[in-house]
Amino acid sequence: MVAIASRARFLAGEPLLSIGQVLARLTTDFPDLTPSKLRFLEERQLICPSRTESGYRKFSPTDLDRLRFILTMQRDHYLPLKVIRGFLVDLDAGREPQLPGGVQAAPSMLSTERRFTRDELIVETGGTPQLLNDAVTSSLIVAADHYSVDAVAVLRSLVELQRFGIEPRHLRTFRAATERELGLIQNALMPITHRKDASSRAQAIESAREIAGQLEIVRSNLIRSALGRLIH
Repeated sequence: MVAIASRARFLAGEPLLSIGQVLARLTTDFPDLTPSKLRFLEERQLICPSRTESGYRKFSPTDLDRLRFILTMQRDHYLPLKVIRGFLVDLDAGREPQLPGGVQAAPSMLSTERRFTRDELIVETGGTPQLLNDAVTSSLIVAADHYSVDAVAVLRSLVELQRFGIEPRHLRTFRAATERELGLIQNALMPITHRKDASSRAQAIESAREIAGQLEIVRSNLIRSALGRLIH
């Protein structure tokens, strides 16, 4: 279904983009995107760009939206590629599939992610300049000229936690726990990262995201279980 959809778009005469043009449009939001990653996604049949007579890959605007969706699902929701591919196959077939964990595949996911200035971030979340400063000092948000929707989600959560007397400084251990998890992921990926070919690097990136997603499931369940004991 993926290949059929791509050929249909090609025949429809949509303007096509080179790999370089695709990277120029997406790497600001997805810095780890490379030509090797694009080839890896094509090998896994998530995308199917058109080819020129010389064999060069060409991407339509629809391909670009599809790529943005795939990368967003990986980055923000840690979904493995096989899950994303299954969703897209069903979508191409005209079905209405559901992503796991209540993730909503809204059209907004296929558009350019909005970026927020410092002042816009504060207004959007109902936070304060001091709260943002404290979040940066506690390594919960990285200081930047423009912030992503991830920063919005974190600061909005910090606003809510403040209502219960929980301040960013109380969450500094989160950074240490994250570093420990990264060490665990790094050790698990050593057999792959020791290989230097481009395909192995793309595989390592996908595996890292999948491991992170599974760790998130374990952590969430541990917290829910502990809450049950606390309440009772």
